[in-house]
Amino acid sequence: MTPFAPFRSQAEIDAQYDTSLSVADEGACVRHYLRQARQARASLRCVLDVAYGPTLAETLDIFPADQPNAPVFVFIHGGYWRALSAKDFSGVALGLQRRGITTVVIDYALCPQVRLDEITRQARAAVAWVLRNIAAHGGDPTRVAVGGHSAGGQLAAMCLQAEWARDYGLPQDPLKAAVLVSGLYDLEPLRWSYLQPSLQLDEGLVQRNSPVRNVRPCATPAWITWGGDETAEFQRQAKLYRDTWLAAGNAAELSPLPGADHFSAIHGFEDPQSPLCAWLADRLLQP
Repeated sequence: MTPFAPFRSQAEIDAQYDTSLSVADEGACVRHYLRQARQARASLRCVLDVAYGPTLAETLDIFPADQPNAPVFVFIHGGYWRALSAKDFSGVALGLQRRGITTVVIDYALCPQVRLDEITRQARAAVAWVLRNIAAHGGDPTRVAVGGHSAGGQLAAMCLQAEWARDYGLPQDPLKAAVLVSGLYDLEPLRWSYLQPSLQLDEGLVQRNSPVRNVRPCATPAWITWGGDETAEFQRQAKLYRDTWLAAGNAAELSPLPGADHFSAIHGFEDPQSPLCAWLADRLLQP
């Protein structure tokens, strides 16, 4: 038995959260990311491996827009905090760059080498670096959005909830928009899943790093979305976060991406005409 209702066993939790079970060929999904990432680095201007913090893991890649003073999107990759890297997701810049948006893809250390508290700290440090330094790379620090996929959705949500004024000396709500794709906002079920040996979650880590337990009033509008073909738990997580976000007096939209699975849910960032790129452009391409 698992103490996380309504699941009766780890197998039931794993069936919902093991994303490899939800697609015919996980390897093909990852190869798509890698192929698009190579294309982006070969075809777009980029500044790679920029240090935003003191450890070797704390780097980011910048894909500048052609126009000066461009709006900026900071993307945080997924991989359940224990796999993949920024270089695997350079492809998210393909559609946004054609929309006139600078894209920054951040890297961070992985579990079990570090714990989730440290990964959250690194994600926030990367966003702070962008807000302070992106002007030197042609970006507009007053028009910065954050977003992420899967575990990156959790990290992006934790960035929204940072105490930016108190802890960083920045405006309290410095981000113009947020797009959270297939995020994990309540980490409790993962304590009882196949991920636990890598993540080593305990009650304190779950409490501190579950966005639904830490929402504060925030002026940043968010689009909370997931693949329409994903498991019920990803939909439940999205709705739970939307409800908690709205209860704090914040603005949010909630809708799925029809026909998308967990991996293809972020393919829209590669297409300038996609709903993901259009939503960001509507909120960023304004003074």
